[in-house]
Amino acid sequence: MSPEHHRAVESLRESIDHVRGPATGRAILVYGDYECPYTRAAYRSISRVEARLGGDIRFAFRHFPLTKIHPHALAAARAAEAAALQGRFWEMHDLLFSHQDALEDEDLRAYAAELGLDAARFESDRRGDAVLERVERDVRSGAASGEVFGTPTLFIDGAIHRGDYNVDSLLEIIAG
Repeated sequence: MSPEHHRAVESLRESIDHVRGPATGRAILVYGDYECPYTRAAYRSISRVEARLGGDIRFAFRHFPLTKIHPHALAAARAAEAAALQGRFWEMHDLLFSHQDALEDEDLRAYAAELGLDAARFESDRRGDAVLERVERDVRSGAASGEVFGTPTLFIDGAIHRGDYNVDSLLEIIAG
């Protein structure tokens, strides 16, 4: 796509996006899928970068479930959003990536119980329209950027990152 046709990624909004780290930090935004092993690898690298750079990184995650190849991706994204409604997005996020091979409904309910979530509310929320709309909002923002076609897709400070997402590569870009 030529530069004049490039569409920017939608800016992060604290009131909507799942963001951690200071607003002054270098921003890493990932469009990801909980069933995608490459997204898990990117998330692990970003977590290591966060650990090394501490307050210099602002990390955000947006859902982009690849439902045609990952049959549990949408259910996992909905579980993360249902957990978010109880203030536990990042904890569920970590569990989903840690147990990527166990994303059936009973697994998702077990993770909610492990986090101490209200089970009835979790079930109602994850099956509700508001949670689905929240996931779809992320997918639409990725598609609207003209840059998100698969997972993981990374943006660093709003610019698409097409290179490696291992720790050293990310540290080089952020420190560069």
